Amino acid sequence: MSTTILIVDDDPVQRRLAEAAVRRFGFEALVAENGADALALLRAGEGIDVVLLDLVMPGLDGLGVLAEMRKGGLDTPVIVQTSNGSIDAVVNAMRAGAVDFVVKPAGAERLQVSIRNALKVDQLEEEVRRMRRRASGALTFKDLASKSPDMDRVIRLAERSAKSNIPVLIEGESGVGKEVLARAIQGSGERRGKPFVTVNCGAIPENLVESTLFGHEKGAFTGATERHVGKFVEASGGTLFLDEIGELPLDAQVKLLRALQEGEVDPVGGKRSVRVDIRLVSATNRSLLDLVKQGRFREDLYYRLNVFPMTLPPLRARREDIPDLVRSFCARFAAEEGKRVRSVTPEAMALLTRYGWPGNVRQLENALFRAVVLADGDELTVSEFPQIAAQVDGFDVRIPPAPSQPMLSTGAPEPVREIVRVEVRDPHAMSLVVEDTGEMKTMEALEAEIIRFALQFYRGRMSEVSRRLGIGRSTLYRKLKDLGLDEGSEEAAA
Repeated sequence: MSTTILIVDDDPVQRRLAEAAVRRFGFEALVAENGADALALLRAGEGIDVVLLDLVMPGLDGLGVLAEMRKGGLDTPVIVQTSNGSIDAVVNAMRAGAVDFVVKPAGAERLQVSIRNALKVDQLEEEVRRMRRRASGALTFKDLASKSPDMDRVIRLAERSAKSNIPVLIEGESGVGKEVLARAIQGSGERRGKPFVTVNCGAIPENLVESTLFGHEKGAFTGATERHVGKFVEASGGTLFLDEIGELPLDAQVKLLRALQEGEVDPVGGKRSVRVDIRLVSATNRSLLDLVKQGRFREDLYYRLNVFPMTLPPLRARREDIPDLVRSFCARFAAEEGKRVRSVTPEAMALLTRYGWPGNVRQLENALFRAVVLADGDELTVSEFPQIAAQVDGFDVRIPPAPSQPMLSTGAPEPVREIVRVEVRDPHAMSLVVEDTGEMKTMEALEAEIIRFALQFYRGRMSEVSRRLGIGRSTLYRKLKDLGLDEGSEEAAA
């Protein structure tokens, strides 16, 4: 899904110019000729990422649109356009919620920078909002937007399961995001905002499984110095997420089956059963059916859990989601660590997209965390991912040698260590031919980049540009017109 810019202007000429510029930047464009139409598009949920808003319009003007957006909780970033560049106009727009402003007629470079900055601001704010929704139990499937057909099918299945209280079993490799999907199921159903209790069945000592799940009374066993209600009671009214359910011991599986069938639990040392009302979501990184065949998982419990199964694809099977995940993690960790990391170079994005990620989303998240902490500049490069680059063909980076060790007391010499040769690629050359998504640019896009660069390099001297590029001046002017750069040599070079 491409980035969409909403252009709001009552002047048809300005609308066409802005639309042409936005499409040249590689974005999709929607247009509205007044404030009321713009609000209707925003409220309809058209997937708008940035609004380019004229301040002076008949009827509902730009400031009125900003006020209505604030009232309606519409937090799409807004860049205001005005022919009046006074301080008062700028201050009023910023107070009303705009993230930036441009004075008409805005230069292409200024407009592009403003849009990209607005997208980065929105990315960080959206990550903050997502973390808040997760903490409050209000995470939804909109937070799991994916460009992968396989992942999209899983999300559609999960949306159906959220409408009922049916038991869900989520299968998938470690780190693919099973808990996040479980939280989205809860946040999209009747139990939104209710308790979401997570239990890692593989991390509980075998002798404490029953107590952890069902609770115990004071004095029920050695060390039980106080009463504990257990995870089932904690989750009552909400959702119980049993992660790595295949690690549960057989004797605990019997009691879990009874709790699910009867809707009540028996605390250790308790005299009576306790009624519970839970929505059960289970997850496993192993095949439960194989465990059943091996006699390590009860068949009756398997059929009780496997009512609505779904399998999350590994990250290597949905590489189209990697750029969005990278940008999201980068924005969050940069904010948390107080670093000025704003973007990822095209070469680094290509590296991250090509890597296999055996640890899936969790490994990607940790790799971005480390890269942000290590970054010295405002951009993440391949050098921030040395371990990953060493495993991907075509990416040669310096691997620091192991620290030297002192001589042994016997006087034996230090073992010889292998030295890795260094070959550093030019990141500027990579950025010329690689998109931000990590994919190669088209020949048409490459030609446009070369012409723009030549115009800047030779300061708009058309004779020199055409001679150096090896094309006639008439051909050069035709290409400039096709690129929308025929307003004059100086403007084209800007």
